[in-house]
Amino acid sequence: MHSSVHPALLVLADGRFPAGGHAHSGGVEAAVRAGRVGDAASLEAFCAGRLHTVGLTNAALAASAAAGTDPLALDEAAEARTPSPVLRAASRRLGRQLLRAARAAWPDPALERLAAACPAGAHQPVVLGVTAAAAGLGPADAATAVAYETVSGPVTACVRLLGLDPFQATAVLARLAHAVGEVADQAVTAGELGDVDLLPVLGAPLLEISAEQHAAWPVRLFAS
Repeated sequence: MHSSVHPALLVLADGRFPAGGHAHSGGVEAAVRAGRVGDAASLEAFCAGRLHTVGLTNAALAASAAAGTDPLALDEAAEARTPSPVLRAASRRLGRQLLRAARAAWPDPALERLAAACPAGAHQPVVLGVTAAAAGLGPADAATAVAYETVSGPVTACVRLLGLDPFQATAVLARLAHAVGEVADQAVTAGELGDVDLLPVLGAPLLEISAEQHAAWPVRLFAS
């Protein structure tokens, strides 16, 4: 029996893929400082909240991009769905870095067109969706990669921020695996509507506010 998982998805979702995500905490550094995250249980709650809000929104953008929706229209949609200027800038930096890695790994005219159209960087979930298509992946793969990254980033960051036991960190990811799959399915369904305006607009105001505060810290471990 052959696996239904495309090997390219493993490369794209690998934390060692040079897309710059290791420098970002997904907002959990600010949550740790504020006392909202301090152990595995509170980290899991934080990740679940992030997954079902911005995670779903971004996964739907990626799924739509992988399905062939105009990436520039999706980039505008991503901009409108990100109120925080700091998070907008971070998303574009991550998109630019991801695009560099993607163009090396999976050369494709669509990636070149996106790079030419957005020299300052397109939003990261949009780039990921276009990258997924270039790698031979579908909308479900793109949505899964984004949903997984939504939780794996904060979990990995907390190993450093809290000195969290890596075994406990892995257990948090394992407990969230089913929810990651559910969010990916919801994202694909939303993308199948074929209307950018109907994509999810779920947000997390506290993440946005915390991101602005975090950017003003004189010393921090992560860029966001």
